[in-house]
Amino acid sequence: MKRTVRAAVLTAITGLTMTVLGAPADATPGPAVHAAADTPAKAKAVAGRWTAEAMRSAIPLDKLLQAPTGVFKDVAKGLGTVIPRSVPNGGGAWTGGGKVTKTAGRVFFTFNGRKASCSGDAVTSANASVVVTAGHCVKYQGTWHTDWVFVPGYDNGNAPYGQWTAKKTLTTPQWEASEDMNYDVGMAVVNPLDGKRLTDVVGAQGIAFNQARNQTMYTFGYPAAAPYDGTKLIYCSGPTITDFLLTQDHGMSCNMTGGSSGGPWFLNFDEATGTGVQASVNSFGYTFLPNTMFGPYFGADAQTLYGKAQAA
Repeated sequence: MKRTVRAAVLTAITGLTMTVLGAPADATPGPAVHAAADTPAKAKAVAGRWTAEAMRSAIPLDKLLQAPTGVFKDVAKGLGTVIPRSVPNGGGAWTGGGKVTKTAGRVFFTFNGRKASCSGDAVTSANASVVVTAGHCVKYQGTWHTDWVFVPGYDNGNAPYGQWTAKKTLTTPQWEASEDMNYDVGMAVVNPLDGKRLTDVVGAQGIAFNQARNQTMYTFGYPAAAPYDGTKLIYCSGPTITDFLLTQDHGMSCNMTGGSSGGPWFLNFDEATGTGVQASVNSFGYTFLPNTMFGPYFGADAQTLYGKAQAA
């Protein structure tokens, strides 16, 4: 069965296809890990590449992608786990302030020689250094992205809380092996900056796994394809559905475009404080279903990935 989709929020790309081939093998290896800027010299070199102009000119990764062809396996579910810490809106600038303006940010990296961008979010972790994003924002088409940095609170080329280089990037084994959209989850462990750890500087959102579906959620990101330009934090909010077509992902009415990939989806989001519990990321949309965003369910494998990241 083939359907036309816009993979990874590819609102700017049309005519793509994904093919469902059947059930995958049952074997499930552990999270895939990639060493990035794992020395001070490497971190300094990566940070030096991302000038204000380089960040402004970075291409939303979604414009560089091709639709994945693979087998999509339903997400394994474990025990419900929450690690603590409106009115429906189909897409607009976030003006509410609060912690999300510091924990959410843009992700920049090099993909096949091109400067590209996604979105991400800082979450609570034992090492105070974990950023959650989409799987295709750390690895795509067999290639791990390089020069990977997280810019929390990004503001039109400015990095008010610094540029945090990745020491390691990680993804689920299902995304690493076959780019299964049900497992499009990525994480990064970032290096300290000026002797401080990421969430000690910007704070952290909670993260949750194995939660009930079809709840009201908020999603944030930095879409950089028209009608957006990547300069500001955008959000959507409202009730969610479960994809009944090709995946088992969450779905929400939202017009965010390329560049928002990897931005956080929150349960129990408090507009007054800008805090919530992250339970998904912006992942993809169908071209035949405009203004609808989908994000992977955080099940047992996403939880294992998180455990690996916070222990790094």
